[in-house]
Amino acid sequence: MESATLTEWLVKPGQEIKRGDLVASVETSKGIIDIEIFEAGRIDQLLVAPGTEIPVGAVLATYAPAGGEPSPAAAPPIATPAMRAVAAPSLRPTSPAMPPEQKAAAPPEARVRASPAARRRALELGIDLSAVSASGAEGAITLEDVERRAAAASTPPADTRSAIAKAMSRSKREIPHYYLATTIDMRATLAWVERWNAAHAVTERLLSGALLVKSVARALAKFPELNGFWLDGRFEPSREVNVGVAIRLRQGGLVVPGIPRANELTLTNVMQQLQGLVRRARAGRLRQSDITNATITVSSLGEGGVETLYPIIYPPQVAIVGFGSIVTRPWHAGGSIVAAPLLSATLSGDHRVSDGQSGSQFLIAVDRLLQRPEEL
Repeated sequence: MESATLTEWLVKPGQEIKRGDLVASVETSKGIIDIEIFEAGRIDQLLVAPGTEIPVGAVLATYAPAGGEPSPAAAPPIATPAMRAVAAPSLRPTSPAMPPEQKAAAPPEARVRASPAARRRALELGIDLSAVSASGAEGAITLEDVERRAAAASTPPADTRSAIAKAMSRSKREIPHYYLATTIDMRATLAWVERWNAAHAVTERLLSGALLVKSVARALAKFPELNGFWLDGRFEPSREVNVGVAIRLRQGGLVVPGIPRANELTLTNVMQQLQGLVRRARAGRLRQSDITNATITVSSLGEGGVETLYPIIYPPQVAIVGFGSIVTRPWHAGGSIVAAPLLSATLSGDHRVSDGQSGSQFLIAVDRLLQRPEEL
């Protein structure tokens, strides 16, 4: 993304805040993102009016850290790989901007009024209630309003497709891709998952997707050349393993939120993170912490019946892993031919940073980890 529109302030000047509090919401081409605060303090000034389109990296507000002085109003944004990967456009207010002296006093916009049934259905369909026209009493959104919005949103918005096309065109134009594939015997993985789920409560049960993410994260420890960003003409390896997960939105299009430090999480934690990302992404309410600087992406089309996937690298990353469906095929194992559940795993790599030798060794490492799922 290059810009977003501030839709709502959730705090007021002078309000005390703590780490993890939501302070604002911004709208992107793929939904609403809730902005979080990452340290305790007190809100100082609100610098942008709701309805204003702002570039990535722009200062929205200032605050005083706990026990500290208020931050200067003109504090520069901190550049991150994601910020430096795009050119920030100029500010373009999409609604009349308030005078500067009124911005700090801007109250948070009212929460969307909707019936409980409408809220539940909107969550199921991944529809942002703020984008639904209300027909109920006192401006409340009804279940019928949500259903009408769902019917109108059966195809992805043009700006979503445009954003995807722009990123993928840049990737194919600038990145010298190489592609590798291998077949993984999933008997050990699926048998272990079945035993685990039989012995644990519903809230702790796992899907094989969690093991795929964790195996990729663990394997990256030995292959730092696949984990990082290509920026300013050179590779910048990451000390963290933040796995982005490609999630298909119900209205069409893709979004790639991330799981920070996935290699350090337990499988149960990875599963919980995945479920939360899918739920928030399809509801159009991702959090700022979800849009982390993913250092590699995992894309899986297994639920769609596709056996092999050759994904395109998501810049400025330098690698992406693809998983297809688990299919039963003849397989040679232990000197005999057996019917085994097999998974096609692929790697698309950036030849400026890595090559087929390291890429193939990475896929072998993923395979070995999935043969010992109890160690994940």
